[in-house]
Amino acid sequence: MPRFGKALPAALRDGLTLHSVDLIAHCGDMVDAMAIPIFEAVAPLEAVAGNNDPPQLVKRFGRKKILELGSVRIGMVHGHDGIGRSTLARAENAFEHDDVSAILFGHSHVPYCHWHDGVLLFNPGSPTDKRRQANFSYGIIRIVGKRIEPQLVFFSDKSP
Repeated sequence: MPRFGKALPAALRDGLTLHSVDLIAHCGDMVDAMAIPIFEAVAPLEAVAGNNDPPQLVKRFGRKKILELGSVRIGMVHGHDGIGRSTLARAENAFEHDDVSAILFGHSHVPYCHWHDGVLLFNPGSPTDKRRQANFSYGIIRIVGKRIEPQLVFFSDKSP
């Protein structure tokens, strides 16, 4: 945003409302601060900055963080820099010395949801810039006690 739209796609907005989300976790490349109030109108926002974010977003959100949500620790990183040849490897390596139950990352725009050695690695893809993917996507993560229930959601029309 704003290059790929000035409002959330209806499928994303409706899905976030349907799931009654408590928090939005954005994995970077908002590109413009105008996206912040759009997300915050739906739910509180946590984010990390990506390689296409301006200095003001890097300063506000940082490049890496760990969220403590109940008894679950979730690492967040964009995945564009660090050690590793792929976005997945860079994201995983960013938290190799941290005790996290899940790692959320972006950068590649490729949806990914797999467990590696007991840690969920989760890339929601993109609801506005699908690149070479067949569909737009976002993710929902439900936390029940110490259990994490991830879900990728796909849609084809990004109209607001």
